[in-house]
Amino acid sequence: MRTYLLFRLYGPMAAWGDIAVGEQRPSLSQPSKSAVLGLVAAALGLERDDEAAHAALAEHYAMAVCVDAPGELLRDYHTTQVPPARKGVRYATRRDELLADKLSTILSQRDYRMDAACRVALWPCSDAAPYTLETLAEALEKPRFVLYLGRKACPPALPLAPRCVEAPSLCALFSTTEPTQALPPELKPDAEPMAFWELLDVDEAGFPADALKMEYTRHDRLLSRHRWQFGERRELAAGLPREDIS
Repeated sequence: MRTYLLFRLYGPMAAWGDIAVGEQRPSLSQPSKSAVLGLVAAALGLERDDEAAHAALAEHYAMAVCVDAPGELLRDYHTTQVPPARKGVRYATRRDELLADKLSTILSQRDYRMDAACRVALWPCSDAAPYTLETLAEALEKPRFVLYLGRKACPPALPLAPRCVEAPSLCALFSTTEPTQALPPELKPDAEPMAFWELLDVDEAGFPADALKMEYTRHDRLLSRHRWQFGERRELAAGLPREDIS
């Protein structure tokens, strides 16, 4: 039996980044680990330049996600003006950026997921985890900094409703909790929700072998928050039949 911190993420728009090349800024259907732990860090009140604190979150907690509603893809042709990077200069607000000299224009195509909903499970993967799950739940309930779903233009539309839940496996956790509780009635749930997880094999996660859909590598393991560097992370995916959910 393992204890998980379970919470939900839902908003009109979300952006879960993938490898970005040039002007393309794609988004996957499920949250990246770096985005989820960034959200947790914001709830805890961690500053962005606190490398050690962010590294501890990335190293000592594991993550799983169940996508209950994948939403629809929205592609935005995006233009923005930004100042050049300068050593020792930090812009606290967007107004500060616009008041800077020599603004440059950046053109990009950015993907968003509209009306997507998922549940996220976190658990400590080492004895050196810096926070208890109860502490993380309290922070998500009353965050220190503003939370957003991948990008600042994507705030959550509902409370995250964090809670600590005991379950014998990930499959049991996602199968016996209510995925659509308090979600908009017009939301389109997936007929077969997909679960994604790390560090556990199929037997440990509790999914039957024939439910396994894929195993692949994501580039969302935080290496340096300051330099925006990310490493590889192995992730498994399996289907969670809707009829098994009570």
